[in-house]
Amino acid sequence: MSSASAARKPHLNLVVIGHIDHGKSTLMGRFLYEIGAVDERAIKEYEEEAKKIGKESFKYAWVLDRLKEERERGITIDLGFYKFETQKYFFTLIDAPGHRDFVKNMVTGASQADCALLVVSAKEGEYEAGMSPGGQTREHAFLAKTMGVDQIMVAINKMDTVNYSQQRYEEVKNGVARLLRMVGYNVNKVQFIPTSAWEGVNITKVNKDKTPWYNGPSLLEAFDMFEEPPRPIDKPLRIPIQDVYSIKGVGTVPVGRVETGVLKVNDVVVFMPPNVKGEVKSIETHHTRIEQAIPGDNIGFNVKGVEKSQLRRGDVAGHPTNPPTVAEEFVGRIFVLYHPTAIAAGYTPVLHVHTATVPVKFVAIEKKIDPRTGAAVEENPPFIKQGDAAIVRFKPLKPVVIEKYSELPQLGRFAIRDSGRTIAAGVVIDVVPAKVQG
Repeated sequence: MSSASAARKPHLNLVVIGHIDHGKSTLMGRFLYEIGAVDERAIKEYEEEAKKIGKESFKYAWVLDRLKEERERGITIDLGFYKFETQKYFFTLIDAPGHRDFVKNMVTGASQADCALLVVSAKEGEYEAGMSPGGQTREHAFLAKTMGVDQIMVAINKMDTVNYSQQRYEEVKNGVARLLRMVGYNVNKVQFIPTSAWEGVNITKVNKDKTPWYNGPSLLEAFDMFEEPPRPIDKPLRIPIQDVYSIKGVGTVPVGRVETGVLKVNDVVVFMPPNVKGEVKSIETHHTRIEQAIPGDNIGFNVKGVEKSQLRRGDVAGHPTNPPTVAEEFVGRIFVLYHPTAIAAGYTPVLHVHTATVPVKFVAIEKKIDPRTGAAVEENPPFIKQGDAAIVRFKPLKPVVIEKYSELPQLGRFAIRDSGRTIAAGVVIDVVPAKVQG
């Protein structure tokens, strides 16, 4: 490895989740401000604006919103997410503002999160709303686990609204712990931090004056308690493409995140489904030239012998010796998050898998299963509805790369969406490969 990459801190993708209005944006805005990732001037400016509209509590939330606007205006290849550093790690913060965005972002390659911060409000009524059957605390926890986010921590926020009551903290902690255990997390490894984004409590250091009864880490310290996920460098190369640029004097530059395997300068790569080959001339990450890229690296790579017009978002790069699998059909284990009526064979919504989106047809509903145990409840049910888990055979209506979750989990998670709503999320159990046209 080059000395530059050896010196780099391990990189983690963090997604912040939780029920709407539980203070996610304010908490993260406050956190970024306290660790010096956002300057005082900006906060002052937001404060003035917020006062004008009588919403002073929004000043920290605006930090993230402003960044989002800047991102949308920016034209840099650098994948537009917010970054911050702790002692141990270099984090990319994936802001998942709305519930549906979260699911979509979780499934598209841009944000395969390594870890999650679940923000839960301790405020009377708010905690209960998030935990109710229709609440997003419950749903986000389930989704994070389904989508392969194996590490999670919890901020029990708005503690100032309950006078930093230890009793309320314990009540919320026990409820959330029960939920996390149910969806499959090892609760012994989960930190539950009492915070107040508004008063800046337990953000970068523990405020014993407010929570004398709390002996755990601050939010900042807890981030360093995450473990670095294994980097699957021994698996075949897979790079789902997010964008393709044509840069003057350089040539064709696909951008994406290496999910598995290793990409080196001078490698020959094949892009599927179009089945076009090219030679890698250079690799960049965050504007730094590197000789090789490993899983977790967000890169732009210049490929010779390929035109920009031949590639598109959703294609996947691999080595010709073990090319990405184009699916004729696939079998998935899904959980139906939302559907106004019922889903039967023939239903044709949209499949989101890594960075690809293609129409997909429910060919057959093979069995209904118990969402908690995975045991079959009913063979060949005529339909499935909201809250059901099932094994379904799907047919993509356009060529798309899909891999088995058991072999390449990064390309084996998917979401099903229809008219702007996430209908279901799932994992790929089996793939019937398509005959490749070359």
